[in-house]
Amino acid sequence: MADVAVNSLPVEEIEPSNIFELLPGKVIDFQVNHPVKVRLKLPLIGYETGKYIIIKYPASSDNYSDVLVEGNVAIVRYLLEGDKGCCFAFRATIRNITQSPEKLILLNYPTKIENRQLRAHQRITTHLPAAISLNAPDQSNIQVNGIIVDLSLKGCGFTFKASSEMISVKQRDIFVCVNHYAAGEMRIPATVCNSRNERGRVNVGIKFQENDKQVAALLEQLFIDTSIL
Repeated sequence: MADVAVNSLPVEEIEPSNIFELLPGKVIDFQVNHPVKVRLKLPLIGYETGKYIIIKYPASSDNYSDVLVEGNVAIVRYLLEGDKGCCFAFRATIRNITQSPEKLILLNYPTKIENRQLRAHQRITTHLPAAISLNAPDQSNIQVNGIIVDLSLKGCGFTFKASSEMISVKQRDIFVCVNHYAAGEMRIPATVCNSRNERGRVNVGIKFQENDKQVAALLEQLFIDTSIL
C-alpha cells in the first residue's frame, strides 16, 4: 500500500458513513507513532457506523504492549479499487484492547476520512464477460475466463475465480479477449500491473497499450461516453 500520510493527501473530506465500506477480512494499514513508530498490516473484523471499528490484534511474537494501548492515536489507511480507485486515510483513537474471546483492537469511529484519487483516468463499472491470454507465440491459446469489472480508455480491472488462495497473475504482457455481439471479437494488447487473491477471487489490474483503437470501439458499443474518461 502506498505510504500516504493523512496530512499529505490532496484533501477531499467526505462523511465517514458514506466512505468506510470495507468488508470483514480486508487488510488495512495501521500505524502508531508514539512512543515509537510501528506500522502493521491488520485484518478488519467489523465496525458499527458512527461508533467503533474492530481490527485484529497482531499475531506476531513482537511485544506491542507499549504502543497498542488505550488512548493512543493510530493512522489507518486502506484502498478502495474498482471504479473508486482511491486511497483513504483517517486518524482514530484506540478505544480498548479486548482480551476475550481473543485480542482485538477497538478504535473510535473517525470524524473525517481523507482520500486521494489513485487513477488519472476514471473507470466505469461494468460486468463484461472476457478472458486474458498470454502474449506469447507458444502460449497465446491459454486463457483465463472472468469478468471485466471496470473499464477506461487506459485500462481495466479483471476478476476471476481461482481454485487456490495462492494463485496470482504475474506482471507480464497479455491480451484481453472480448467477444461482443456488436463490436465482434477483440484481442486487446495489454500489461498486467498488479494482482491480488482475496479468498480465491483474483483481482487483476490491467493497463492497455497506448492508442489501441479496439478499446475506443468497445466503449462506444457499451454506450460509454469517452469524454468523461
